Amino acid sequence: MDSQNETISRVAIDTTEPLAQQHYSSEKQTQGREHGLYEEPRVALPATINAAYDWTGPDDPDNPRNFSASLRIFSTIAITMLAMIGTVAGSMYAPAQDAVASAFHCSRIVAVLPLSLYNLGLAFGPMVGAPLSETYGRKSVFLISTPIFVLFMLGSGFSRSVAGLTVCRFFAGVFASPLINNAPATLLDFTPPRYRGVSLGGYYAVPSFGAALGPLIGGFVLLVKPWQWTQWISIFITVAFYIPVCFTRETYKKVILKRRAARLGLRDSASQRTSPGRAFRYFFTTLIQRPLHMLFTEPIVTLVSVYNGFLFGLLYTFVVSVPWIFRHYYGWSVESEPLSYLGLMCGTAAAAAPLIVIDLRYYQRRLTEWQMSHDDEDEPLPSENRLMSALIGSVMLPICLFVVGWTVHFRVHWMVPIVFQGLVMLSSLLVYAGANLFMLDAYGPLYGASASGAMMFSRYLLSAAFPLFALRMYEALGAGWATSVLGFVTLVMAPIPWFFRAFGERLRGRSKYEMST
Repeated sequence: MDSQNETISRVAIDTTEPLAQQHYSSEKQTQGREHGLYEEPRVALPATINAAYDWTGPDDPDNPRNFSASLRIFSTIAITMLAMIGTVAGSMYAPAQDAVASAFHCSRIVAVLPLSLYNLGLAFGPMVGAPLSETYGRKSVFLISTPIFVLFMLGSGFSRSVAGLTVCRFFAGVFASPLINNAPATLLDFTPPRYRGVSLGGYYAVPSFGAALGPLIGGFVLLVKPWQWTQWISIFITVAFYIPVCFTRETYKKVILKRRAARLGLRDSASQRTSPGRAFRYFFTTLIQRPLHMLFTEPIVTLVSVYNGFLFGLLYTFVVSVPWIFRHYYGWSVESEPLSYLGLMCGTAAAAAPLIVIDLRYYQRRLTEWQMSHDDEDEPLPSENRLMSALIGSVMLPICLFVVGWTVHFRVHWMVPIVFQGLVMLSSLLVYAGANLFMLDAYGPLYGASASGAMMFSRYLLSAAFPLFALRMYEALGAGWATSVLGFVTLVMAPIPWFFRAFGERLRGRSKYEMST
């Protein structure tokens, strides 16, 4: 038996080395082969050997898309709920700012730093999650990052200074970020490319929903407990949702095949070896160099990053300012203030429905018509067809912001601004999802990951900055003009998806990063 495995390993090495030389002379192809982003042509190999390099067929039981329906549903719920905790834990601190300022005898601007620095930590999370995912798989990212996140949240609760609290929450954000950023990739492992929009359409609402849910929970907690309990409750919820993830299965193709190769005795084959230097160069390029270069040189990435970053900053503007609005204009008591987040929470939760409907009724129909009229299966549907939700949301958003601001200013019944705050969140997510899907389709799987990394960095950087000035802006200008300032900014940005619709093909043609397949 040992000699048979040795023979198989030797055959695999002898077969794959010439194959690599034959098919991967260019740098792009080499990167794609190393990291599972390029499907290489193969010579005929024995079935046992071939199983270590690719799925054996459409019915391969190790392929995540062939997992049982019950396992896929269970995994989707478990992973989505754990990802939501990343933003719930961050924003649950928001109602505790005054209590922290009082406990540590600091100013309100200093007390908001633990909220802002947590979001800043989320921006650096991919530097932790991506290497773990590439080396150990998707599931390992959840299993490793979550306990470290819990430890830093524990440190936050036991902090005896605002500096210690801020530092602990920053690193808690760093290790919460992989939970958020790794989830969509895991869900797509279950999902055929055709239904990417449906899968991500539901998920895109999760971080925003968590950011709106956190202050609601935190506000009620503070009615009966000290501020430290906003950290303890986050830990309890995290542990509760961490346990189900332990019973999910690995979904990352490269890691699954690597483990299968080990079971077949092919662990030492050339395709399974990656030098530390090569891995470092890959992560430096994918996580830092390329995303930053695309952010400043690619108009599509720049505009999507700025627009979506502002939208996430807008969410945290409301997270910080909404209690003040309803206390100042409507005389709400401290006990009632947590209910002011209901509009934000319902709007983000409701956004999944129109995103899925738009994908099924519009995008899928266009995709079917395109495939029927084009014989070349490798010619993709133009990515501009992903923009429908963004076109709708870009028109809705400034209108809803103006309505929120001036109905509050004139003290129209509180239900009206609550409803339109929800519509602000819904339209924001329509823009966010449509623009992001357009960008991912425009650059394909290889460069789309770097483009998404640039957008994520911008998104969390702005969400860290906005809480530092949002409440002061509302206090200085009043709800009407402060919200109108935000409305005017979204009005200026509204033409961006329409610009992509008209000139997207030309922009993609001039890109330095041609679409990867």
